[in-house]
Amino acid sequence: MTRWNGANYSPLDVITVILGGGAGTRLFPLTKERAKPAVPLAGKYRLVDIPISLAIHSDLKRIFILTQFQSSSLHRHIQQSYRFDDYSQGFIELLAAQQTMKGAYWYQGTADAVRQNLSHFSSHPHELVLILAGDQLYRMDFRALIEQHVTSYADLTVAVTPVNQDRVSGFGIVHVTEERRIDSFVEKPKDPSLLSKLAIGDPFVSLLRLPPEEPQYWASTGIYLFNRKVLANALTGGEPDFGRDVIPRLIPSHRVFAYIHSGYWEDIGTIRAFYEANLDLCEPHPKFDFYDSRFPIYTRARYLPSSKISRAEISGALIAEGSVISDAKIEHSLIGIRSIVLPGATIKDSLLLGNDVYETDSEALAAEGRGLPRIGIGRNSFIEGTIVDKNTRIGDNVRISPKGKPANMDGDCFYIRDGLVIIPRGGIVPHGTVI
Repeated sequence: MTRWNGANYSPLDVITVILGGGAGTRLFPLTKERAKPAVPLAGKYRLVDIPISLAIHSDLKRIFILTQFQSSSLHRHIQQSYRFDDYSQGFIELLAAQQTMKGAYWYQGTADAVRQNLSHFSSHPHELVLILAGDQLYRMDFRALIEQHVTSYADLTVAVTPVNQDRVSGFGIVHVTEERRIDSFVEKPKDPSLLSKLAIGDPFVSLLRLPPEEPQYWASTGIYLFNRKVLANALTGGEPDFGRDVIPRLIPSHRVFAYIHSGYWEDIGTIRAFYEANLDLCEPHPKFDFYDSRFPIYTRARYLPSSKISRAEISGALIAEGSVISDAKIEHSLIGIRSIVLPGATIKDSLLLGNDVYETDSEALAAEGRGLPRIGIGRNSFIEGTIVDKNTRIGDNVRISPKGKPANMDGDCFYIRDGLVIIPRGGIVPHGTVI
């Protein structure tokens, strides 16, 4: 069993808490009927598969997932995907926001979500609490984070990653001393004079080979490792958030350290970030590698057939299993599970999130009898710069593109967010429609 230097800790001394997030308004309409962590990723996964898989690879198998908003599909996915045997001492427990004798409140923020569940955690022996977000894309060996935490005698360790000035306003920014101790934490700073004091300096610029001509800043990733007693004491008040409220208050009186993550890390918090992170997977050398056989990302085993491709022209695409593509053109696009693309269709710079089920011939004929297109992408349709959510029906001779349209707007059968068209889950685009 893994043990960490400096103290007699083992994985059984750690519980992992994954935050399911709130309403996910910045990812709407992908979150119209599902929680953020349940949003599809890379054609066949869900966002929540990332932190769960990383925890399992780090030998951390006692996992709580805190949910509240549109959580039914997330619960179903986790229950169908993750099962531990009776001898591993592992579990994944779903904790939804609930009415109690103390009140009937939704989680008011990250800290409040953990606060409301401290009594559940206390049923399991532990000394450390690892808190993760359910909507990020990265790889991290949490054992290294825990070892640094233990050997530095930290009360709290915050995983940080460098970001440039264009992204500073979206994160909690910390200042880190040469000993990697955090001495200040500012939520989403905008004051130029303050930013100059928070910029990363040497030895980190040289050590990480950061571009010296462009200021970089340490952004909190929302990954926290607390000593159990420190966490309990920190949550005795009513502060809702870790980043905005709890951590800045702990810094003057506790040993708060930074764990530096210099690899790829992306917060999938907006439609544009979701689109770019998925489309990057279609590149020859993507920033995030799903092809590492040593550390696979786990998800539900669906036992789908291989994809069937007939007379198609495909370049720079990622195609998930169970898809059927006939005489179509696919260019720089991600094609999700069970996708159906009919002859003459062109998919360019787009994400098809796939389908939950196959439509039988009789069901397709019945749909056509009601004037509906079949599930999938219809004949001779053109789709560009678009996210097509699951179980959608795109008719024949449809044209969809964000070009010449506002960056944000709502239409009859579509939405535009961050300059991208989104066809919502179960959406119907009639034959001949131009968007």
